[in-house]
Amino acid sequence: MVCTFPSSSRYNFLFLFLFFFLLSTTSRSDDAGALLSLKSAVDTVGVLRWSRSANVCQWEGVRECLHGRVSKLVVESFNLTGKLDGTSLNQLDQIRVLSLKDNSLSGEIPELSGLKNLKSIYLNNNRFSGPIPVSLSAMHRLKIIVLSGNDLSGQIPASFAALTRLYVLFLQDNRLSGPIPAFNQTGLRFFNVSNNALSGPIPQTAALARFNATSFSRNLNLCGELAGRRCGGGIAPSASPSYPIMPKNSSRHRRRIILISVLCAAGLVALCVLVIVWMVCMRKKSNGKENGSKVVAGGAEDGGTPGGGSGGGAASARRGDHSGDKHGGFSWDQGAEGLGSLTFLGPGDQQMNYSLEDLLKASAETLGRGTIGSTYKAVMESGYIVTVKRLKDARYPSMEEFRRHIEILGRLRHPNLVPLRAYFQAKEERLLVYDYFPNGSLFSLIHGSRAAGGSKPLHWTSCLKIAEDVATGLLYIHQNPGLTHGNLKSTNILLGSDFESCLTDYGLTAFRNPESNEESSASSLFYRAPECRDPRRPLSQPADVYSYGVLLLELLTGKTPFQDLVQEHGANIPAWVRSVREEETESGDEVSASEEKLAALLNIAMACVAVGADSRPAMKEVVRMIREARAEAHLSSNSSDHSPGRWSDTVQSLPREEHLSI
Repeated sequence: MVCTFPSSSRYNFLFLFLFFFLLSTTSRSDDAGALLSLKSAVDTVGVLRWSRSANVCQWEGVRECLHGRVSKLVVESFNLTGKLDGTSLNQLDQIRVLSLKDNSLSGEIPELSGLKNLKSIYLNNNRFSGPIPVSLSAMHRLKIIVLSGNDLSGQIPASFAALTRLYVLFLQDNRLSGPIPAFNQTGLRFFNVSNNALSGPIPQTAALARFNATSFSRNLNLCGELAGRRCGGGIAPSASPSYPIMPKNSSRHRRRIILISVLCAAGLVALCVLVIVWMVCMRKKSNGKENGSKVVAGGAEDGGTPGGGSGGGAASARRGDHSGDKHGGFSWDQGAEGLGSLTFLGPGDQQMNYSLEDLLKASAETLGRGTIGSTYKAVMESGYIVTVKRLKDARYPSMEEFRRHIEILGRLRHPNLVPLRAYFQAKEERLLVYDYFPNGSLFSLIHGSRAAGGSKPLHWTSCLKIAEDVATGLLYIHQNPGLTHGNLKSTNILLGSDFESCLTDYGLTAFRNPESNEESSASSLFYRAPECRDPRRPLSQPADVYSYGVLLLELLTGKTPFQDLVQEHGANIPAWVRSVREEETESGDEVSASEEKLAALLNIAMACVAVGADSRPAMKEVVRMIREARAEAHLSSNSSDHSPGRWSDTVQSLPREEHLSI
């Protein structure tokens, strides 16, 4: 049966078709025009290669389109300057992800009320000033707001507390003032307002109670438990005092007050005398002991005196050497020379705003213990947090040998390395000070919390991003002659502020005592190349490549290497990886769609875990293969595996403050 249309109907149908076609074309050209206007305002040197002759969805930085409209714009680290054109930006009304971070944009952030579909905005590490636009509060789909590292001022909009889907809010390193709104969104998982000029009490909500003091540090006028400062007993400045006001003519009350004051003063004097006598006695007692003094960084359970003096040695003897309690101090022997000093390392580290005395007074929390020492989180009185590694179980080279090696490590600076900031050594004591990373480890990201009862393989976009981060950091280490990581595994990879993967504990195996009775865990052992499982054998860069291959297999399968994967599965590793992903991914469609991308990673992993060291590729070649795989994946899918999008979805299950033995 053939359907026919009346002549007039055919014309109407053709007219409607042409109308919608032209409407669609106009929308696309509008996005192109908006982007070109934006480019003219911020790209004066022509870094962005945008041209009307090409489809806007293929333009550099346009990571995703929806029905021909730009839905994901990621233009990062292009050294863009000038002020954002709000009029142009608001025309991109289908955009879901906007990332302009790591540029040099200035001026105020424009009102963005036209971006009704926006889910994620990254404007961090620019030079924006002025207030945070209140229009962001009207974007009810907004989940991620990252405005850190600018020069923003004014208050945090109170209406942000009404963004029901808010998942990440990073506002640190600005000049924001005023109170913190009462955020209480159930989905809020990442929050940081540190290093601003905020004031008043930290709201006591269930959402903000999830975060530790790091998220609020370096705001001198904040108060509350998380700020480490009392809020005047909860009395507002305008409130009436809690004690009764005495009549001016009441001499009896005046005499009573004077008597109480005299008695309190007398009691205070007596207490001071007792304390002085006790200190003199303890000093005489300690003079009979050996000259080496014990210094304890006061933890929550310490009874000693932070910063040395009597009581420090007693606390150390009473607790012993960090028995693994969650909140304990760390102690070290400073030798007969007395109080030493911290030596700061890399460029700019000499301006760090803390001293050894600040470190001695810090509260310490045990994060983990490994074969060459223990790792602590040290929270200073100022709120500044560092990670301290004590090489207690290490081999002790000469002081000069230790200094030379640590200064080489201290000069390493790379976005995918946890920077080593300072060191301390005296007699047989070695301390290393690193930046503190509150977002946890790659192990936590892959395997979840211990209570979760297992893990699922990461999405292929996340696998590729992590693989490139780790490979790039490892290549940087290998470009320094004679240097290796030596202990690459998922617990030694920490997540940075933008969830980038950063290597830690690099270059420390030179201090491992081969005669130590401390046993490596089974998983740590099977990260090592077969030729390096004897602790007396020297480590090499090909051994790091083997460890990297095992890490790739862990990413692809979600399985910790509790057995020798090469010996267990041999040439059948590809089949094993595919079977694991088919079992643990949600659908066969997902496996089918990502099989081509995963195959590239699998081939790289197989090359890295070759039994013979000479058969393994160098890290330079590994990085090249990883980048080619990411480029092909981007071209084939036109989707972003950057921190916006899939990557931000991956970190949703990340347990905060989850650290394991290092």
